[in-house]
Amino acid sequence: MPAAPVGVVVVNHNSGEYLERCLSSVRAAAGEHPTEIVVVDNASTDGSIDGIEERHAGTRLIANGDNRGFAVAANQGIRATSTPYVLLLNPDAEIVGGTLEGIVKVAEERPRAGVVGVLVRNSDGSLQPSARRVPGLGEALGHAFVGPFRPNNRWSRAYTMADWDRTSEREVEWVSGSAMVIRREAFDEIGGFDEGFFMYVEDVDLCTRLRQRGWRVLFSPELEVVHEQGVSSRARVRWLAFEHSRSIYRYFVKHRSPGAAALLRPFVRLALWGRALIASRGASR
Repeated sequence: MPAAPVGVVVVNHNSGEYLERCLSSVRAAAGEHPTEIVVVDNASTDGSIDGIEERHAGTRLIANGDNRGFAVAANQGIRATSTPYVLLLNPDAEIVGGTLEGIVKVAEERPRAGVVGVLVRNSDGSLQPSARRVPGLGEALGHAFVGPFRPNNRWSRAYTMADWDRTSEREVEWVSGSAMVIRREAFDEIGGFDEGFFMYVEDVDLCTRLRQRGWRVLFSPELEVVHEQGVSSRARVRWLAFEHSRSIYRYFVKHRSPGAAALLRPFVRLALWGRALIASRGASR
């Protein structure tokens, strides 16, 4: 029996030629199966969306007049599709192995899987740790402050699950929004992405809320993509360092600091500001 239909949503912002590669790879992975494809563009100025609907027949373009952030645009795109499953894919990601039918079959065979993350590689073939744990406070601080100087430290290795080679399917705590298959039933149940996250951590929050409602977060190597990270954000690395920290703080307040733990909020805010400062200074060198 063929797998259920799957839609594909790509959130674009100044991704240049990468968007073209992304959409071509989607068509190849879809094969003969009809696939809804929606590109949500956040006010690109680089011409990346020019002629997209003509070059990729059946693709629907939603062009926002301003940059609304990833979470808002992802919700727009997913709600513009009607399929029971949606592959959310970054414009700088290219499908290089597997098929859309194959990854949807994985989800269908595991009916409590709210999202399924896929195998993600860097352009040099190395693994991206796209499926991770949600770190505790101590582990997060170790990763944040030791990681920039010693990437292979024990806190970062634990957080990124570095001892796992990603060749096996397993349940995890969160998967990257750069390439994830979302079950619409689960997405609708929790109300989609939290639009209070402009960029970063919205995928961690989505997976956390799914797990809180009894859904599972699954990783499967059935589909493989190559992800060229940060294509649309390279010119704003310093600003994005602070945006990342802002999103982490929002997640901490929302999920990790009820009751007496709220007393830690000023300390966490200060630590995250310091982390962003270190990251932004490194980016400016």
